[in-house]
Amino acid sequence: MSTATLSAPTTSDALLRRTLRLDGWGTGAFGVLMLAGAVPLRDPLGVPTSWSVPFGVAMLGGALVLLLIAGYPVISPRHAAGVVAFNSVSALGLLALPFIGLLDLTGPGIVFFLSGALVVAAFAALEYTGLRRITG
Repeated sequence: MSTATLSAPTTSDALLRRTLRLDGWGTGAFGVLMLAGAVPLRDPLGVPTSWSVPFGVAMLGGALVLLLIAGYPVISPRHAAGVVAFNSVSALGLLALPFIGLLDLTGPGIVFFLSGALVVAAFAALEYTGLRRITG
């Protein structure tokens, strides 16, 4: 019988590279969800399609950028810092959006955006930790 275990990163950029890949694939999946669910999720969340479609397209673009950076033979600290900064600002935006009255979000919509803020903040923290490892 074999068991699968998560091994510790073996190189200084392994944590950053893994986190960027996971962030990229997650961002892409979320972008697809926003596009495919633009109409069906409009009423349950209170997010108009005029918001969810561009948001989904932007997320697909962001996913490609994350996967591109993760695929570089050597990850540039400048690129990694840009990802950390962008994710930090995005987390703050997602955190503020339910409270500024820009959208008429439902209860589930508020939970949706606050949960998204937590996920993005977690990625920013992991990517920052990975960035610190590659910069010493």
